[in-house]
Amino acid sequence: MVSFTRILVVVCTATALLVAPAQAAPPGAKDVTATLFEWRFDSVARECTNVLGPRGYGFVEVSPAQEHIQGSQWWTSYQPVGYSIAGRLGDRASFKRMIDTCHAAGVGVIADAVINHMSSGSGTGTGGSQYSKYDYPGWYQTQDFHSCRQPITDYGNRDNVQGCELVGLSDLDTGSDYVRGRIAGYLNDLDSLGVDGVRVDAAKHVAAGDLAAIRSKLSNPGKFWAQEVIYGGGEAVQPGEYLNTGDVDEFRYATSLKSTFSGGRLADLSQFGEAWGFVSGGKARAFVDNWDTERNGSTLNRTYGSTYTLANVFMLAWPYGSPNVYSGYSYGGADDGPPNGGTVNACFSDGWTCQHAWRQIANMVAFRNAVAGTGVTNWWSDGVNGIAFGRGSAGYVAINRGTGSLTRTFQTSLRAGSYCDVQHADPGSGCADSMYTVGADGTFTATVGAGDAVTLYSGA
Repeated sequence: MVSFTRILVVVCTATALLVAPAQAAPPGAKDVTATLFEWRFDSVARECTNVLGPRGYGFVEVSPAQEHIQGSQWWTSYQPVGYSIAGRLGDRASFKRMIDTCHAAGVGVIADAVINHMSSGSGTGTGGSQYSKYDYPGWYQTQDFHSCRQPITDYGNRDNVQGCELVGLSDLDTGSDYVRGRIAGYLNDLDSLGVDGVRVDAAKHVAAGDLAAIRSKLSNPGKFWAQEVIYGGGEAVQPGEYLNTGDVDEFRYATSLKSTFSGGRLADLSQFGEAWGFVSGGKARAFVDNWDTERNGSTLNRTYGSTYTLANVFMLAWPYGSPNVYSGYSYGGADDGPPNGGTVNACFSDGWTCQHAWRQIANMVAFRNAVAGTGVTNWWSDGVNGIAFGRGSAGYVAINRGTGSLTRTFQTSLRAGSYCDVQHADPGSGCADSMYTVGADGTFTATVGAGDAVTLYSGA
């Protein structure tokens, strides 16, 4: 979302006991999502075919498919002026082609839906619509917005958070049956095109009861929902309120990863999840960063180098929530929009950073699919920043965030045999120099470099 002033407060309690948290369950057996932030729909379609499907991603999350204000900044996508699919990322036809192409590659599509608000000004939208604040012909007029027409100032006041304007954006009166029907009509239209789920942007600013009422109007009310509800200590609105209407993006997960990986002890992660105060793993989307948090500094981001990569490796290996891998672009200023207007000619060019395609991250998607349904086994730590653990008898990962290399014999529950270390090679003939032999007793010996990891799993 477009909030630049939120303060995230992290309250973490680490313990030494080992508990294997539950997994979230978006539709389908593969639970890893790649968020291709501000990619054009035709570029997403190609990536589903070439990378996401072959790598085992279950879903791709795409930026909002609705007409919005004009401008090059990324956040213009989050100021809608109507519900027609006519934004800079593509039209209705390209959106439908993307869905069909991704489905053919085995990848579901999650649409980012902006339903809390409209724009903050007036002008001509990306689809040619004329609009002004509180007046969107064919969609909404002044009576369809909350009466508090001032910015939110008090996150300790529920009415202020959910009835006033997020950074000055016209706030829809989601208590109105007319507004609920309009929003439901938009979501039903997305459903008719084949989307597999939605991310509800700025859900914290919509009363949970209003979201439940909107969802009851859907043609497919069981559709997967992931809701953006940012945790804030002592705030009036909390993530737990939204668990009856869908899953939530668990921001405490991401901020806790930053505090642990960038300054704490990895050894404290043995019970990472609900024991740290997070919502149930079965209702959580886990993530390392997103477009807001990489810009406001509340989480790790790609500028943290190997620390960022290792946090993603841990997320994909650890059985809490359904992981969401963020994939963005480099920028000089926080407002900078996508390179080439969202057209991705190739990963790692024109500023596209493509984290979802990094070998260390992409190969962990197949790892997660291979270990699905298993708990944590054989936890080990050096008491500081070297950790290792298995996932049942299907996989094992060792992570070293220390300043020196780590050499030891690791105890696993893997079957005896030869395994490719998918952190350093892709399975197959190219893995000859990155093989490890697990003995009949389940052990193997490895040297894990500083800021590095070793990952083995059945099937590789």
